[in-house]
Amino acid sequence: MARPSTARQKLLEAAFSVIRAKGYSAATVDDLCLAAGVTKGAFFHHFKSKDDLAVAAADHWSQATGTFFAGAPYHQHVDPLDRVLGYLEFRKAILQGEVKDFTCLVGTMVQEVYDSAPSIRAACEASISGHAEKLEVDISAAMKARGLKPAWTAGSLALHTQAVLQGAFILAKAKGGPEIAAESIDHLKRYVELLFASHTSIGE
Repeated sequence: MARPSTARQKLLEAAFSVIRAKGYSAATVDDLCLAAGVTKGAFFHHFKSKDDLAVAAADHWSQATGTFFAGAPYHQHVDPLDRVLGYLEFRKAILQGEVKDFTCLVGTMVQEVYDSAPSIRAACEASISGHAEKLEVDISAAMKARGLKPAWTAGSLALHTQAVLQGAFILAKAKGGPEIAAESIDHLKRYVELLFASHTSIGE
């Protein structure tokens, strides 16, 4: 990833690390400025408040993670179900480093402020739902390829994957490591496989 070149970009990148490490409420403007290497004056030149930065950071998170996932290898699979399962394998593979390094910025923020900061909640919801919508495309294609017409929808399954992943991050924080999160993703993968188990794959 290219180094941020402006004070605003530096603050957005600092929000990723500081908020995931300390939580939104505990992160101060001073913490963010220190991590970004900018002055408090620069902060308030670009953002009216910490909440204002949080909304912008959620949007920036969506853009950054969108680019990251767009280049992931699971997109190369021909069978859309393999792309869905590959996505889950990829999520497991990137559980690297300390907990703060692989957990979700928007998931962290929305847990704290969902009832107290509507603008942040809305930005976080848009980020999570937007990511789920990309996965929904492959789930829908996998259902169509197999003639699957269940009571559940591709959209609900895509959001369920995000619910499991966010819950897995919470467990990782509680346990202090990625192992439980990896196990949760394995369970999720088995669940998805079972949903499609009675339907043949493309080419069979």
